[in-house]
Amino acid sequence: MFRDLLVHIPTERSPRPAIDASVSLAMTAGAHLDAVATGYVSANVPFVAEGGAAIASSLQFEYERALERADAAVRIFEVEAKNARINYGKYALSGSIAEIISRVGAAARLYDLTIVSQGDPDGDTFDNQLPKELLLQAGGPLLFIPYTFRGAFKASRVGICWDGSRLAARAVRDAIPFLTEADALTNITLNASEVPADASPERLVKHLARKGLPAKTISLQSDRDNLQSSILSIAADEGLDLLVMGGYGHSRFQETVFGGVTREMFRSMTVPVLMSH
Repeated sequence: MFRDLLVHIPTERSPRPAIDASVSLAMTAGAHLDAVATGYVSANVPFVAEGGAAIASSLQFEYERALERADAAVRIFEVEAKNARINYGKYALSGSIAEIISRVGAAARLYDLTIVSQGDPDGDTFDNQLPKELLLQAGGPLLFIPYTFRGAFKASRVGICWDGSRLAARAVRDAIPFLTEADALTNITLNASEVPADASPERLVKHLARKGLPAKTISLQSDRDNLQSSILSIAADEGLDLLVMGGYGHSRFQETVFGGVTREMFRSMTVPVLMSH
């Protein structure tokens, strides 16, 4: 099972999904949980007629206000962590979105799993940008928690989104601690004729069986525009607690680009999703 966890606590939207899921997971796994909360400073420094000293003072004030917001979010986490009697650490950061991405992305590389909450699809905030960037920067799996999530996290019934790709394989390997503890595994393959024969869903099932992980396969045809909705429909029908999938995307010159299914899953996930890039 995962033993060393990191959770990002947002300050621009509700911290509850990330806190509830991460604390309950740490309890179940007997894991150490570190929490980082982030307050953001706008990259746009307002014009100040008095000159450089006044600009520096104004910017310092913005950093301090951002840190106060992060400290407030950390305090909410700490109450729950203490009540749950888990081993935990905490810290707060303030900075521009680029600074925060760099620091949290580097920190995440030292953890077994990073837990983040889904961005509000109707909002355009820095807290919405960070989880997507962490997927590309962390070098390990991210567990995305829906912004509607309430209660304790569990992974009794797990769905594997399998298309035979490198990223799907990476996600399966990263999810092994969840897969080995699950009560039921379901392999979800859409448009199986497009999956490489040497990495077919049948071969995946045999591979898992050799690990003592029996899985069933649900395979169906779906239009490319409906792949994400088809996956979530199967998740609902099967009562899945967790989806495992590759996260497609790249970041170049500060512009992040994601594949269609990944992008739509960010917007519309209904169950927690473990993604690996």
